[in-house]
Amino acid sequence: MGFHLDADKLVGLDRAAALVGDGALVALGGGLSARLPMALVRELIRQGRRGLHVIGSAHGIDVDLLIAAGAIAVCEESYVGFEQDFGLAPAYRRAAQSGSVEVRESCCGTMLTQLRAAEFGVPFLPVRGVAGSDIRRLHPEYGEVTCPFTGETLVAVPPLRPDVALIHARLGDRHGNLHLAQPYVLDERFAAAAIDVVATVERVVSTEEVALAGITIPAHQVSALAEVPYGAHPSSCYPDYAYDRAHLGGYVDAATEGGAALAGYLDEFVTGTPTEEAYRKAIGEDRLAALRSWSTSTARWKELFA
Repeated sequence: MGFHLDADKLVGLDRAAALVGDGALVALGGGLSARLPMALVRELIRQGRRGLHVIGSAHGIDVDLLIAAGAIAVCEESYVGFEQDFGLAPAYRRAAQSGSVEVRESCCGTMLTQLRAAEFGVPFLPVRGVAGSDIRRLHPEYGEVTCPFTGETLVAVPPLRPDVALIHARLGDRHGNLHLAQPYVLDERFAAAAIDVVATVERVVSTEEVALAGITIPAHQVSALAEVPYGAHPSSCYPDYAYDRAHLGGYVDAATEGGAALAGYLDEFVTGTPTEEAYRKAIGEDRLAALRSWSTSTARWKELFA
């Protein structure tokens, strides 16, 4: 865990993303299609980042987009895809099959244990879940330990200390205090284990407002934050807005086709929109407003997800 005591950590998105260097071990916050740090992902692609080692619990368009842009060298996740909605992540699947990205499949419980080992400052912690599985083959750094109380042989996993964790939060103050709506996924543990935490927030508010909502990640763990409305789009940031199913479907179609179709998506929504303001304009104010209306009625959210 780093200790970052600057009084004012509010910076522009470009400066925040610049804290992630080529080859960094990067923890991606959120999960699946919820509260992904998409503004930071897009900015890393704009800045031409390469050789990243990304870790996360279970992710979707964030990992797939970084792979499509050539930013990832190693991917350590339990799952990358679009759940039952759009299936497996196309760019990730191609990269895994071709070997252009090193895939080190993990599981959420093991990763959580490794993050706790880093947080606690111990050289390893034991797990049971991966014993007897091929996950051991993908992780030669794992060992074995004999329990001094029962004599049972357990898998021993080393600490996992990200260089930087990327987090998107609903609210934050200029000091770096963050409020996240549940579920937190692994975000709290990423923040506690990482050397640096770079955050985007929907709104920068007073410390009193963050405290009233509930401080999920305290300021001393955060290195920098940027105010980016809709910074999780096209994933959701509940309760503010739903995930953009139509946009995700369009991305999956482009990524599945690959080639010019995928390059066209990147040009339209990432490299061709040099700022997040330009990205929101490309999405359209009416569409973003519609995503915020998900909670007005059951009929409304069904309509959005149809």
